[in-house]
Amino acid sequence: MPQIQLLDGKQIKFSKSINGFDLVKKISKSLEKSALIMEVNGELKDLSFEIKKDSKVKIITEKDKEGLDVIRHDAAHIMAMSVQELFPGTQVTIGPVIENGFYYDFSRKEPFTTDDLKKIEKRMSEIIDRDVKTKREVWERNKAIGHFKKIGEKYKAEIIKSIPEKEELSIYHHGDTWHDLCRGPHLASSKKIGKAFKLTKVSGAYWRGDSNNEMLQRIYGTCWSSKKELDAYLHRLDEAEKRDHRKLGKEMDLFHFREESPGSVFWHEKGWNLFQRLIEYMRLKQRNAGYREINTPELLDKSLWEKSGHWDKFGDLMFTSETPDEKTFAIKPMNCPGCVQVFNQGLKSYRDLPLKLSEFGKVHRYEPSGALHGLLRVRAFTQDDAHIFCTEEQITEECITVTNLILDIYRDLGFKKVFLKYSDRPKKRVGDDNIWDKSEKALLAAIKKTNLDYETNKGEGAFYGPKIEFVLRDAIGRDWQCGTLQVDLNLPSRLGATFVDKDGTKKTPVMLHRALFGSLERFIGILIENYAGKLPFWLNPTQVVVLPISEEHNKYAKKIFEEIFKEGINCEVDLRNQKINYKIREHSLAKVPLLFICGDKEIKEESVTIRKLGSEEQEKIKLAQAKSKIMLLNKLPI
Repeated sequence: MPQIQLLDGKQIKFSKSINGFDLVKKISKSLEKSALIMEVNGELKDLSFEIKKDSKVKIITEKDKEGLDVIRHDAAHIMAMSVQELFPGTQVTIGPVIENGFYYDFSRKEPFTTDDLKKIEKRMSEIIDRDVKTKREVWERNKAIGHFKKIGEKYKAEIIKSIPEKEELSIYHHGDTWHDLCRGPHLASSKKIGKAFKLTKVSGAYWRGDSNNEMLQRIYGTCWSSKKELDAYLHRLDEAEKRDHRKLGKEMDLFHFREESPGSVFWHEKGWNLFQRLIEYMRLKQRNAGYREINTPELLDKSLWEKSGHWDKFGDLMFTSETPDEKTFAIKPMNCPGCVQVFNQGLKSYRDLPLKLSEFGKVHRYEPSGALHGLLRVRAFTQDDAHIFCTEEQITEECITVTNLILDIYRDLGFKKVFLKYSDRPKKRVGDDNIWDKSEKALLAAIKKTNLDYETNKGEGAFYGPKIEFVLRDAIGRDWQCGTLQVDLNLPSRLGATFVDKDGTKKTPVMLHRALFGSLERFIGILIENYAGKLPFWLNPTQVVVLPISEEHNKYAKKIFEEIFKEGINCEVDLRNQKINYKIREHSLAKVPLLFICGDKEIKEESVTIRKLGSEEQEKIKLAQAKSKIMLLNKLPI
């Protein structure tokens, strides 16, 4: 006689076991139509699952994240079913749900084409219209391996062999002819998927992500709860293509990449100007907030990384070098151990805490070549790190202070929509539970003080402490995880950091890891795409270009350039023998915010004609007034 407790607290008693279909019928007619799957005692289950004991049950609909995920998962299965119906002999491998959609990897000799994607989409629609039913079966391990080998699905057989022997093997049938190995859960039938899906692209992918294995073909798709959401997402994709920082970086002459140093940025003068301006802004914000800037070596002996614990966890991602005296050095993948060494110099007292040490440290991490993506995924990048050494009693106040600083900086840079992700203690961790209690309480207090939306990632904290991740929403609705705040209960102890407390005893400080941008390179890529290249005036690497209408106006153009250049404005003068309209178009493409145009009238009146980016209207004002305006625009937003 199971008793079911629903999300709203209501309890329903049944005389015998009950499945999800019968349960939603009992609850309401409307829920019967909208129910997709259910959560039983924290585990997601098909609606066909029999509930035999007292349980807490949540019915999942398309309004829930889990509901959209299961719609996407079924869409992946129906796509694979369609591919095998249209292209017999194709083998299926894996097809997970990903952000905004799904993919499936296939083994097929012939490459899939754009026309093939259209055919597959059409067949998917037909299968959805057929409303094929879903059935789950549990198979014995050897039977499953033998079956998939027999039908030529060697990849599925290999997957099954890698699954732990005690784990249950479930097979999902969609209709009478197609089935797949899958943990589930799944929808009751194909019609529940709807038609708000689209296949987006094909790419190569190695079997199990290993470049030593066969190359497969990966078909990506997106899927949503409604046509309106699908159209909005496709619009964002279109906008994202226009805003691609790699394309804009070339148009704005900011940076490039080369095969001789994959994942490392070759900054041009204008790009480096932007990079340094961002650091200048950050440096001033941090100085005003009480940070002391340091710099630590990029190359450190292997023994320090072993002592800190990074060698065991990140050794495979480090670039290393052996010297003639047979010592092994690693280029730092993070700044933390070096910062602790600075803290350790000289005796520290409780009066010195909190001690805030910031560093714009260059780090290197190995990323597979296939994962590299412009400024957004690199191997060499600059972290705007800071490490705050404090007492246990200071954790809450410092977390709130850091959080407010991060949010203030994001607002300065134009990001108004920010939400947070909070990750608490994992099962495997270091440190005393009492300090974990204080750390988690401190981070939650900091989050609640912001009044921002947040979600909890249960058990996803670092092994050394809980953390907050700061997620920005950009101008076209994309989310970017940037800043982090982590409480470290481990590293200071491992590296021997201590301070003298009020009672004269030595104690280990708590260490807060804090990054505002995360990676400056990545954040610049995000900024470029957020603003579609039209960066705020104070941050723009080329703020003004002076354009003489013809050669006889060159002397006055040079004078304007010299006067505003002396004021620290990033400016250029274009003296090329080209038509003025050609020059305007070219500099507008390069996203120059202000063009100062000068001709006979401007010379006579000691004025300039100003043309703003994105506007065809022009304003003529006195040169002295123009200088005053741009000086105001060029002030750091502090």
